[in-house]
Order: sequence, then C-alpha cells, then structure tokens
Amino acid sequence: MTSTLLALALQVGSQAAEQAADAGAPAGMTIWPEPKPVPKVDFVDGQGRPRTLADFTGKVVLLNVWATWCGPCREEMPTLDRLQAQFGGSDFRVLALSVDLDGAQVVRDFYREIGIQHLELYIDDSARANRSLNAFGLPVTLLLDRQGRELGRKLGAAEWDSPEVIEYLREVIASSQRN
Repeated sequence: MTSTLLALALQVGSQAAEQAADAGAPAGMTIWPEPKPVPKVDFVDGQGRPRTLADFTGKVVLLNVWATWCGPCREEMPTLDRLQAQFGGSDFRVLALSVDLDGAQVVRDFYREIGIQHLELYIDDSARANRSLNAFGLPVTLLLDRQGRELGRKLGAAEWDSPEVIEYLREVIASSQRN
C-alpha cells in the first residue's frame, strides 16, 4: 500500500471514529475518542489580571471563543449566559473568551447592551487564542475536562442552554467526578 493510500485510510478511519464518538453529542459538537491536550492560552479577566486556562483546572469548562463583531456569536451569547446562570458553579464554568482587538470596553458595552449578567469578562485582544486552539472561525466552542483537556468542539453557533446540552454536561461532570 502506498503511503498516500495509507494516509487516506488512516484519515477515513479517524473520521469514522470521530463520527461514532459524536453519537449522542449535543449542539452538533464533535466529541473526540480520547481527550486532547490544549496548549497554553493567555488572556486577561475584566480587571486586567493575567489568566490562563490552567486557572480553571478542576472544573468542566465550556470555552467559547467569540467577538462582538461576529453575528452568530452575538446570537448565541444569551444562551451561554443562561447556561452559566443555570449550571455554573464549583464543577462547571462557561468561559466566554472575546478576541476583540479593540479591548475590554467594547465587550463591556456589548454585555450591557444585550443584558449579559452571568458571564465574566475574559479577553484576548491579541487574538492569539485562535491560532493556539486551531480555532479558525468564530464562534468556536471547546468542551474541556477537569484536567483542561479538550473533549470536543463545535464550530459555529449553538443553543447552549438547551435541555440536551444540559443533560450532556451533567453526564460529563458526573463521569469526571468518578475518574
């Protein structure tokens, strides 16, 4: 078998495994067969303090990379806010990471404009997170386990506070407590 055919066979096998892993995944997420390491991502919080994803170790995190100028991002933000209000706590966090180059004030104004009350402000005004996370498109949402590994991702908007997503997150949190 030539190396090209072998590479194609491995790619098809990998895609089939990913599709099988997707069965039952909510919001159109792709769930990986095995957790993947996530590179270091630097950003700041609403007070300008440096943060990384490692600051959230111990929680299941729904990391949403977005921007105020992104139409689909704007539409899904209220669902992320409601998910955080309903489900956020010691085991789970929605981390909405803005990649607005104009800084935190534009995000604060947007939060105020649409009534975001439960999401904390996090911003990467360098937009380096996109490259680090291979997130070439917005919005992109990654589901991270308690060790900060990527369990899956979704490119595009979703209804994050749907009953299916909430039930799925309950299962992920419960299974991560057993491990």
